[in-house]
Amino acid sequence: MIFKALAAFNRLFLPRLGKLDLYNLSKAQKALVAYKYWVTTNALD
Repeated sequence: MIFKALAAFNRLFLPRLGKLDLYNLSKAQKALVAYKYWVTTNALD
């Protein structure tokens, strides 16, 4: 339940980085992608 709430928060407030090249992201953007991936995978369980 908490991960579904975090996923909803991510969709509303965090930027979408899917169309950017992952190799050219800054470290902060890579960390954001990793965080969003972690929340999404746990929300689907």
